[in-house]
Amino acid sequence: MTSPEPEECQALQTHHFFYDLPPDRIAQEPAAVRDQSRLMVFRRGEGTLEHRIFSQLPDLLSPGDLLVLNDSRVMPARLRGRKDTGGGAVEILLLKEEAPMDWWVMLRPGKRVRAGTRIRFQTPGGSESPLEASVLEKNAEGWCRLRFSGVANLRAVLETLGETPLPPYMTRASTGPTPWDRERYQTVYAHPEGSVAAPTAGLHFTPALLDQIRGRGVTIALLTLHVGYGTFAPVKSDRIGDHVMHEEQFVVPPETADAWRCARESGGRVVAVGTTCVRVLEHVARAHGGRIVPEAGSTRIFLHPPARFLAVDALITNFHLPESTLLMLVSAFAAPGETGRGRTQMLHAYQEAIRLQYRFYSYGDAMFIA
Repeated sequence: MTSPEPEECQALQTHHFFYDLPPDRIAQEPAAVRDQSRLMVFRRGEGTLEHRIFSQLPDLLSPGDLLVLNDSRVMPARLRGRKDTGGGAVEILLLKEEAPMDWWVMLRPGKRVRAGTRIRFQTPGGSESPLEASVLEKNAEGWCRLRFSGVANLRAVLETLGETPLPPYMTRASTGPTPWDRERYQTVYAHPEGSVAAPTAGLHFTPALLDQIRGRGVTIALLTLHVGYGTFAPVKSDRIGDHVMHEEQFVVPPETADAWRCARESGGRVVAVGTTCVRVLEHVARAHGGRIVPEAGSTRIFLHPPARFLAVDALITNFHLPESTLLMLVSAFAAPGETGRGRTQMLHAYQEAIRLQYRFYSYGDAMFIA
């Protein structure tokens, strides 16, 4: 069932980006080999679809192109514990660091948690650990601010106490994510730690594939956007223009700004790997007259139809949740400057992907929008 065309409405509505996805299309495990996932190719000029394997990506790139990757590393950001009072089990997801032992978190179940509640944390195996926390406050969104104690440095113990923060649509046994997840829910080029969700378009790359891409005369450059709650937060407003993104931290190093300038001057395409790269590049370009310059800062940029794009020419991305800001972004990218065509094309492409048994979401297949 499709929604009315947005042009017939006074403003774009969240429900215009809804589609039905059979539960069995949600990938629960990654492809056995990273670059053997499937790759749907959408050519914007012709409005056509092609079907390939991700390892064939070099055939779609040309000498002089620039491939931009997000090198943020996912933290083991999920912790499990019990409340001191009553002993009820709780689970937290670290979201935003205010100070080394002071974090905003999502806490489940958190409805009855009050300031002053104390939590004792456990190892992934269920044994007691020295880590404790007390709830300082809750905000309007239901996040809790925790002050941790019992260890000298929270980040230093996350590798042993924390779990890979898989999305809730990935089902696992009560023991939680596997060691396999800790490896595969991470890009092969991940370096600075800080994300609470993977930049999943990059999960398909292998070192050998990256070498093959370089061998074709394609430049590869890195930037960092630490993926936070803003990337996957649901859109709760009816009008998408009323949605406000959460702030996320980014870094564009000088060598990436130089590579972007060289690609532009030589006529090469800028190919962003993931919506996170698009958001960083477009944020910086909008702040600097269409140019990419070295910068470190934060962004709340929300790209949706009828957005135009100043810094990116092609996009590699996964298949996204219905009514998500990510689906809105790729709909805008499919037809820049237009309100309804890109949305219609993307929903058609998604229906084709469902029909052809593509795998969806974080561990799923990929799309190349060229």
